[in-house]
Amino acid sequence: MSDFSLLQKIAIWALPVLFAITVHEVAHGYVASRLGDRTAQMMGRLTLNPLKHIDPVGTVLVPLIMLLLPGGFLFGWAKPVPIGYRNLGNPKRDMAIVALAGPLSNLIMALGWALLLRLAVALLAMMPWVAQPLFFMAQAGIVINLVLMVVNLVPLPPLDGGRVLVGLLPDRQSMTVAAIEPYGLIVVLLLLTSGVLGRVLHPIMQSLNGMLLFVVGLGGSA
Repeated sequence: MSDFSLLQKIAIWALPVLFAITVHEVAHGYVASRLGDRTAQMMGRLTLNPLKHIDPVGTVLVPLIMLLLPGGFLFGWAKPVPIGYRNLGNPKRDMAIVALAGPLSNLIMALGWALLLRLAVALLAMMPWVAQPLFFMAQAGIVINLVLMVVNLVPLPPLDGGRVLVGLLPDRQSMTVAAIEPYGLIVVLLLLTSGVLGRVLHPIMQSLNGMLLFVVGLGGSA
């Protein structure tokens, strides 16, 4: 996709990015509601309408900048769904479960896009006008969801992996890790834009992508 113009890249990536970050946040809110906190539900955030979740910086500006950077990871985020920590039955444990729901949703979506990629490959000869756009969009869907899953599992608050770590550590250590949260996103963005995080996570991404393609019967052909 590196040969595409910016407008072509936006056309390919817009839907997968919006869907990935929207479902990611809805997954957090849905699991929280199942564990006793209905805050997101009462505020109308358990909806797949992306307008309810768009963050001007994280959903629009950051992905656009990442598209312009050569070789960078495309990354973004939506407005976090509100979670009432004290409404959960076991707040420390349940917050870790709520945090894991987001990356898990991205894994499921990546598999769904891989199945659509398989469909696009099957349609290439018969309906190229449908198959070619679907092919590139499905590739984008796989990539953005794997990126969101892997990056969010980095054990640094406010990423989901950081919240899981806070839930697993003893109280004193968890408070120390939680104190990093105001600066964590800045650190992640610096690592992403510098390419450091991309170089570290790229082998993981390649392995996961290869596994998904194998599962849907494409091997390494796509």
